[in-house]
Amino acid sequence: MKVIDHINNAKSTLFSFELLPPLKGSTLQTIFDTIDPLVEFNPAYINVTYHREEVVYRPSPSGALIPTVLRRRPGTVGIAAAIQHKYKVDIVPHIICGGFTQLETEDALIDLDFLGIHNILVVRGDADKIVGKFEAKPGGHRYAVDLVKQVIAMNNGIYHDETLEKPNPTNYCVGVAGYPEKHAESPNSTSDIKRLKEKVDAGADYIVTQMFFDNKSYFNFVKSCRDIGITVPIIPGLKPVSMKEHLSILPKVFNVELPQDLVKEMEKCCDNRSVKEVGVKWAIEQAKELKANGVPSIHFYTMGKSDNIAKIAKKVF
Repeated sequence: MKVIDHINNAKSTLFSFELLPPLKGSTLQTIFDTIDPLVEFNPAYINVTYHREEVVYRPSPSGALIPTVLRRRPGTVGIAAAIQHKYKVDIVPHIICGGFTQLETEDALIDLDFLGIHNILVVRGDADKIVGKFEAKPGGHRYAVDLVKQVIAMNNGIYHDETLEKPNPTNYCVGVAGYPEKHAESPNSTSDIKRLKEKVDAGADYIVTQMFFDNKSYFNFVKSCRDIGITVPIIPGLKPVSMKEHLSILPKVFNVELPQDLVKEMEKCCDNRSVKEVGVKWAIEQAKELKANGVPSIHFYTMGKSDNIAKIAKKVF
């Protein structure tokens, strides 16, 4: 079933979560170990992220640093298929601009279509860690809106490979990302929401937000989206804090603010176990308020750990 159909048919707020593919060298069991504690809460769908290749510099025998391209978390398409087969739940693999040509994107979408996976989340992808900015692969997309347009074109039977004879239309439900506190690279919130509307106008079916820790940020974001004419469902994304390092990591990496009350509680903690308890309590209150306000779904970012998400879900769903 498509994510948008889950939302339209739901009688109450849905539960969903996002997974990281395991690090190269790990087994698929690491993914199953993350999912198993959350199955009892009947997730409507599960997202699987995609991570583009990275360039790392390794010393050569002469001492010179040699750039080496590697992928730390491969296998999103295969992992998505394995999860859908084992758990009989709808999977939402991420499709990114970074690291793909348009033809490679088309091949990935064809593979997913063959596997019976008809939900995707379209995102641009992270900036290059070396140069500090996003760079598209030659022949690839620079912006997520162009990737949305490619998917919608395939839904209409228009493929990039013009040698195909009467290709069958795909049937993708397309989600896109929204940023309640604006994308780090956007000059301001107004500009950011205009870019978001372009993705919706191009054919996106729903929006899932970046994490936030103050529900006012989400409610204000939704109002701004509605004011500009965005009518698709907007799903809030939550991530419970779990270690003291999040005080600096989350604002820097995800461009989010931590409310002062949350910061005070984290600073009182003597270890990460206590921080994790604070994160669970804070997220429970966030989720309860969001659910009481009738949000379509609450989406959790697991970051590969699910014990804290299970504690939250038990109190909310």
